[in-house]
Amino acid sequence: MELFIYIFAALFSVLNPLGAVPIFVGLTQDYTKVERSRVSLWTAIDVFIILIISFFIGEYVLKFFGISIDALRIAGGLIIVSSGFSLLTGKFSKTRGVNKKVENDAQTRNQIALTPLAIPMLAGPGSISLLIAFYQDYTQISEKVIAVCAILAVAIVIYFVLKSAHYLSRILGASGIVAISRIIGFIVIAIGVQYISSSVVNIFKTI
Repeated sequence: MELFIYIFAALFSVLNPLGAVPIFVGLTQDYTKVERSRVSLWTAIDVFIILIISFFIGEYVLKFFGISIDALRIAGGLIIVSSGFSLLTGKFSKTRGVNKKVENDAQTRNQIALTPLAIPMLAGPGSISLLIAFYQDYTQISEKVIAVCAILAVAIVIYFVLKSAHYLSRILGASGIVAISRIIGFIVIAIGVQYISSSVVNIFKTI
């Protein structure tokens, strides 16, 4: 249970689905409730698929390019820390990595679940590198099953958060979402620093 909670909390903090609420509201403002629910479902499914592929296949991609896990952790840690600082300072672009052209284009498409919602707003480099590191850390089958369950739980939470996005936007307001995002930002920074520090220690141990 502790492992499940740890992986779930780490992924939830890095993905930060609450930070995607304003963008989801903006992109689906002209959608019906049924259409919003469908987009929320497919976004959650796409995120789950992306994270599962990253978790199981990512290690072999690293081996193909000759990248060490410690190097990946440092790079991923830097990305995570950068995202955390952006959340903490309120400079996490309102489009969360989606430029205006892409955002406007998305509004004209029927399906926005995969992009820009799943990628890059939710499943980005930080979460992908985090999962690859998890795959290296937890080698037992039972641990991998727990990790998959945690990924599934995160996807389910994303579905309910996005499905309730318009309601949450009215209840929390812009200031409420910003406040929660900044709290999550602090947690994200701590996760990133932990990954960088542990990787640096491992590198010095091998010297």
